[in-house]
Amino acid sequence: MKGRTARAVAETVTDPELPLLTLADLGVLRDVRVEGGTVVVEITPTYSGCPAMGVMRADLVHALHRAGFADVDVRTVLAPAWSSDWITETGRAKLAAGGIAPPGPAPARPTGPVPLRLGPALRTATCPVCGSPDTEQTSEFGSTACKALRRCRACGEPFEQIKEI
Repeated sequence: MKGRTARAVAETVTDPELPLLTLADLGVLRDVRVEGGTVVVEITPTYSGCPAMGVMRADLVHALHRAGFADVDVRTVLAPAWSSDWITETGRAKLAAGGIAPPGPAPARPTGPVPLRLGPALRTATCPVCGSPDTEQTSEFGSTACKALRRCRACGEPFEQIKEI
């Protein structure tokens, strides 16, 4: 038996685009189990086509190999689709402490096809610097597709917000 469990090792791996969060904080780490002698890790991307998935996979494999787990299989699980509601409370606190507004609740949608809305998304966010709710979106996209750019009208600071999905 290894000194640390495979799950404990996997839960230390950070997100390559948001290194202040672990994959567990972000809700991307879905399952870690041992099948036979193989550690099977399941992850779900925040967005289809997320460019960080390859790095996440490699980081998980390397961390588990360093911890003494020789056989590792990292699988991508697409259903159910990731939701920003899966970000843990610890992850939300880490985002705010890092100057990134955590997402609000994800929109409730019925099962079936997702309706296409052509208008702008109406998001609100509290400034992670001063706590003011008086903020405005300056760009639908930030440094990654899962973030939007905002500015606080009260203190003038720009900040990113994780989008609700």
